[in-house]
Amino acid sequence: MPSPPTVPVLLPLPLESPYDYVVTGETIPSPGSFVRVPLGSRELIGVVWEGALVEGRPPVDPEKLRPLAERLDVPPLPPVSLQFAEWVARYTLAPPGMVLRMMMSARDAFAPQPPVLGYRLAGPEPARITAARARVLEIAGDGLVWRKSLLAEAAGVSPGVIDGLAKAGTLVREPLPEPAWPVPDPAHKGVELTDAQLGAAKSLRDQASAGGHGVTLLDGVTGAGKTEVYFEAAADALEAGRQVLILLPEIALTRQFIERFEARFGVPPVEWHSELSPRQRGRVWLAVANAEARVVVGARSALFLPFPELGLIVVDEEHDPAFKQEDRVIYQARDMA
Repeated sequence: MPSPPTVPVLLPLPLESPYDYVVTGETIPSPGSFVRVPLGSRELIGVVWEGALVEGRPPVDPEKLRPLAERLDVPPLPPVSLQFAEWVARYTLAPPGMVLRMMMSARDAFAPQPPVLGYRLAGPEPARITAARARVLEIAGDGLVWRKSLLAEAAGVSPGVIDGLAKAGTLVREPLPEPAWPVPDPAHKGVELTDAQLGAAKSLRDQASAGGHGVTLLDGVTGAGKTEVYFEAAADALEAGRQVLILLPEIALTRQFIERFEARFGVPPVEWHSELSPRQRGRVWLAVANAEARVVVGARSALFLPFPELGLIVVDEEHDPAFKQEDRVIYQARDMA
């Protein structure tokens, strides 16, 4: 009788190599897939691995191995992320499992999230109409699903009025639709560039169109328009169907920068920083993995998001010490980029 198939699974722990697990069922999960596996008396989420970490390892008797517990319905890590994790581990002398831990920092991406409920006008008018209730009915007459707080604010009433209308059956609770991710328009009219800026932008575009990997230092004094120049390189990457990552020191991730981006591309970028809630981080992680987030502007940890179509990385203020992490995996995001 043939032995059951096995797969190597790397866990987000201080581990130098993956553990092997037996695959039950007909389908073998592909490299990059997220799976839940037993480890001692608990279960952890890990990634089916391929690459140097699993090459040349002696086989393990399947009789001694435990089976996978579950395959998660989550976009897999792309091959470039697996290669990047191994490279970072070698470069920084860090356990590969700890690099993977940084790639899995958005824990809400791996767990089903309860829907956020809102209120929609659907039932008959209540038996008792007050001025406050009338204002709510007028606002909710657009047929949209409203957040409770926003509906109360728009109507100028207390949340209790919303509760009363829901109890009467006039308002019904429904899941709020997830907001769509912004789609930057590379053809959106930006600012007029000077001749020097146009020359620098052309140099960046020529290098990008040549293909392969390349590094350019964009040098200029404060106010010289470096941001507007690399926006043109980002526009080229977007036109080519690629994703873009702009790394900034978190202190530089200001509303002013977002407005400059929006002025060039027509919409704001997707943001990644420490002020995001766990749910927001989970949504951004999934949007990047599904290639729905086309441009991400973020702090150093954004470098470990699972970009399947990454075509350009910009490290703004590359001299800033905030790009260096000094705990767990010690790395300089500029060098890793």
